[in-house]
Amino acid sequence: GTSMFNVSLTPTLQSIKALLPLFINPLPVAEKINNNTMKLSAALTLIALTGANAFAPAAKAPSTTQLAMSEYRTSVRDNVDVGTGGPLAGAMGGRDLAEIWDNSSPVIVQGGSLRTWSFANPAIESVQVLLKTEGRPLDADVELWQGPDNTPHKMRVYVEDGALRTFNAVIGTPRGPNTVAIRNIGQLEFPLDAVVRPDRDDGLAAGIASVATRSETIQGGALRTYPFNPTVDSVAIILKTDGRPLNARIELLQGPNNNKQVVELYTEDGLDRPFFAIVETPGSGNVVRVVNTAPVEFPLYASVDAYRVGGGGDWADDGLMIGRAF
Repeated sequence: GTSMFNVSLTPTLQSIKALLPLFINPLPVAEKINNNTMKLSAALTLIALTGANAFAPAAKAPSTTQLAMSEYRTSVRDNVDVGTGGPLAGAMGGRDLAEIWDNSSPVIVQGGSLRTWSFANPAIESVQVLLKTEGRPLDADVELWQGPDNTPHKMRVYVEDGALRTFNAVIGTPRGPNTVAIRNIGQLEFPLDAVVRPDRDDGLAAGIASVATRSETIQGGALRTYPFNPTVDSVAIILKTDGRPLNARIELLQGPNNNKQVVELYTEDGLDRPFFAIVETPGSGNVVRVVNTAPVEFPLYASVDAYRVGGGGDWADDGLMIGRAF
């Protein structure tokens, strides 16, 4: 009995001896425990912060929502600030057309007669065609001949007043030789003046393309209208396709069903021979209407925008000014 008591009591005495320093001097042990606990807490906090930063999104550079004016382009027909100081005021359009007439020798085409201009140089890829009268109506057929019995481009042009609204167009003439034929289908009392000359790389077509930069698709049989405010003196028009034939009608309206200018256009290849034109729009209430007269399988791409902007031009001469439509 004594030996069993000694064996079972020995572990108990050893445990008491091991715990005795805690009761005799508990302060150093408590400080050690506190220090170890603080170190462990700091380590855990550092690990937590490091892990959180790993999943945090990267800092972005400060951004601004301000839009530079050079990156924002407003249509002139929607811009209420256009005028003598507008973005296209005094543009090259008016001076170019005046210089063409001043530096050229117009050919008079009498009513019912035909005149032709031949270009044998294959380097001439486009030709300017300008028509006007002394204030009488203008009614003409314009055709491009390339080879025998081949007419890849033709137009029917009608203008109510050939002096107030001259006809200005550029037609493509790739792969010469080419011949431009103008027939005055009006009466003998209605002659017209015609200028046909090559277009340079920086000529009329380049000026039109620099202005009419936005295009929209017009499906076959559909139409689009483009109203312009009275400060717009002329409008740039570009019609083209993806290589298919181009059939269209361009109308200048001033008032309900009041056609001031009509152009019926046909082009064999709207990509190879795009159509460029400048339509004079004096006065107020001008609307350009583009109609795709081809079937639905032949869409076209139209670019219509202001070409020359002035102070209103002959707006005051049109009569009573009721208001301004923008």
